[in-house]
Amino acid sequence: MAKTKEAAFIGSIDQGTSSTRFIIYDRESRCVGSHQVEFTQHYPQAGWVEHDPMELLESVRVCMAKAVDKASAGGHNVDAALKAIGLTNQRETTLVWSKSTGRPLYNAIVWMDVRTTSICRRLEKEIPGGRTHFVATCGLPISTYFSAMKLIWLMENVDAVREGIKKKDALFGTIDSWLIWNLTGGVKGGLHVTDVSNASRTMLMNLKTLDWDKPTLETLKIPAEILPKIISNSEVIGKITKGWPLVGLPIAGCLGDQHAAMVGQACKKGEAKSTYGTGAFILRNTGEEVVQSTHGLLTTLAFKLGPKAPANYALEGSIAIAGAAVQWLRDSLEIIKSASEIEELASQVDSTGGVYFVPAFNGLFAPWWRDDARGVCIGITGFTSKAHIARAVLESMCFQVMDVLDSMHKDAKGSDKGEFLLRVDGGATVNNLLMQIQADLLGSPVVRPADIETTALGAAYAAGLAVGVWTEEEIFASGEKSKTDTTFRPLLSEELRKKKVGCWFKAVERTFDLADLSI
Repeated sequence: MAKTKEAAFIGSIDQGTSSTRFIIYDRESRCVGSHQVEFTQHYPQAGWVEHDPMELLESVRVCMAKAVDKASAGGHNVDAALKAIGLTNQRETTLVWSKSTGRPLYNAIVWMDVRTTSICRRLEKEIPGGRTHFVATCGLPISTYFSAMKLIWLMENVDAVREGIKKKDALFGTIDSWLIWNLTGGVKGGLHVTDVSNASRTMLMNLKTLDWDKPTLETLKIPAEILPKIISNSEVIGKITKGWPLVGLPIAGCLGDQHAAMVGQACKKGEAKSTYGTGAFILRNTGEEVVQSTHGLLTTLAFKLGPKAPANYALEGSIAIAGAAVQWLRDSLEIIKSASEIEELASQVDSTGGVYFVPAFNGLFAPWWRDDARGVCIGITGFTSKAHIARAVLESMCFQVMDVLDSMHKDAKGSDKGEFLLRVDGGATVNNLLMQIQADLLGSPVVRPADIETTALGAAYAAGLAVGVWTEEEIFASGEKSKTDTTFRPLLSEELRKKKVGCWFKAVERTFDLADLSI
């Protein structure tokens, strides 16, 4: 993608659900230095998941400093040629902090947390239209998944939050807002902003006006003054201030992680990508058209690459538990010692031996939307081994992606042209067996890029676009990296594929109405 021979680097903060990374890219989109830090997951009660916001800040600080050191040690003069940084983050995760002290008023409530179930049920009964009341404006149903429900819980249950709002000292934000506010000065003039993609996941943004929706705020009794300003995904937001590495460097790009992956994968209208991380997230670019799903998917903003650029929209299917099921095998059941071992273990058998695993640990997201679902493992016999269970866990990730893509094809209403290809990315895609199972269960090819960490790359592209390192044409140039892609084609017969899909649906039905089982 080189425009000139002048050295230019772009940094990217990638703050995920379980770790933070900082990656430095050159003009050719090659990583020249990176560092990653895992942070603590807090589980105060069953179904509750929290992060310590101060630990998140420290993880960013450490990653930025060490990635610069590594790039410099590799002979890259990043201090002189680093042009800007982009930022991408776990979406929906919600926090409220004090603008006078800079301290969080409660831990960050993570996107997969389900403590707001009772709030959702209450609103569904109170509001005309019930669960789908807000879909016409924000594209999202009432669900524990989205930030607005978490913010209501904080307002109703945390004294410090209520008091902060009353004193006009409280600021609300998703993780992007928290990081940018701190990077640009914090209590000394930090910028309180969010981007259109993160805002689109709060339930509070109008998809057409790209601004906070006043009727929604009034209905949910959320004060507008605690909300950040909404900006585009690609523009110079502000500069990094003293106390951080890279002082004075512009922050020029910000996207929610799944939207960043769409940019990193150069997904144009009609194209879809699936990111496999803690969860799995499938998005299909619908262009400048807002498409309402009739098959259980979400309508969301894809990206807006500049203040005056048109907005691209997307259909999305979100899966709560994907890679997290592998972590569960490792940490809770101790069937494997590291996540990378699952491929070898699952490869010891050529099928699951009739075992089906549905990881509905905190309910099921798209396309089912059942918060009363809980995990099941069925079809177990005396023949079942840990290898069968490991393979069933991998299959569960692929079946869930298949469910979402089936819904996307139905919503596309015949607009699919030619052979459908699924672009994939995320850490789990290094698993060749997982990718082959995915192709088999879809009955269509799966394409894995050479650089599977496209989330960080997408944020770098957005920042680089804003400061002139790349053009939009260069970012979306088709086929540029195709020679280094790996394509997995289906090997399973259509008859066997359909039989397995039918068995999966039976397993999913067994998960429903199990939330009351906990004693």
